[in-house]
Amino acid sequence: MIKSMTGFGRGEFSSDTLKFTVEMKSVNHRYLDSNVRIPKEYAFLDTSVRSELKKYLGRGKIDVFVTYEVIGEAEYDLQFNEHLAQEYVDAYARMAERFHLTNDLTAARLGAQPEIFRLKQDAMDEDQVWGVLKAALDKALEMLVETRTREGSNLKTDLMDKLDQMETLVGLVEARYPEIISAYEQRLKEKISSLLEDSQIDESRLAAEVVLFADKLATDEETVRLRSHIDTMRRELGKGNDIGRKLDFIAQEMNREANTILSKANDLDTSNYAIDLKTLIEKIREQVQNIE
Repeated sequence: MIKSMTGFGRGEFSSDTLKFTVEMKSVNHRYLDSNVRIPKEYAFLDTSVRSELKKYLGRGKIDVFVTYEVIGEAEYDLQFNEHLAQEYVDAYARMAERFHLTNDLTAARLGAQPEIFRLKQDAMDEDQVWGVLKAALDKALEMLVETRTREGSNLKTDLMDKLDQMETLVGLVEARYPEIISAYEQRLKEKISSLLEDSQIDESRLAAEVVLFADKLATDEETVRLRSHIDTMRRELGKGNDIGRKLDFIAQEMNREANTILSKANDLDTSNYAIDLKTLIEKIREQVQNIE
């Protein structure tokens, strides 16, 4: 089963005193690139979160947002930062002296300064905290994988349809080739006849010229390889799993063959078929680059 690299996930889980909410989104990327935003109180769990992501995801740029809420009957300890408070007191004193101001600092004003007071919840065991966060994280990851899988199924359907269209165009290129050679041979006969008038045409010389022309425009090698690439991509799409890089490589090879057909084209219809092939291949490349 193939998976897109685009998706969204959300999960919540709570204990008696703590609730974690995890939201995440992902887009395509060559490798697994995770950006985890977690409250500084629980920054020590950053490595554990990243390790959990690797269990579920192979590729993609992942943004993870972790928030928490204290619930229940948790006990708190109101603390103040004595060292920082002293720094504020000294700074106010220096400022009053420097600018000849009245130093009317009060405890209430001092306590209103940033980081002076801290409301500290009774510490939970780190393993307990991780257990709560992991449960929320796993829920979000399961939802993310589900959305990526659903999008991957849609991508597969669309890619299969584009491969069918490519196969039709390859058939048109193959069918057009003998018509081009036949028309060239007929034009060549008419031109020689008009030049020689009643003289007899050298059929062997004419045949040699037609062979040279046919060899110059021959695209059978390119169409055979294109059919092979189409079949290979179909098989890989059927296998699923981590196939994004391989599909991208196959699409590059397809584009190479289409370019060669276009360069050899000496006919408007063949040129149009080759351009349509290149357009389809470009769309395929855009989509396979979003497959994990």
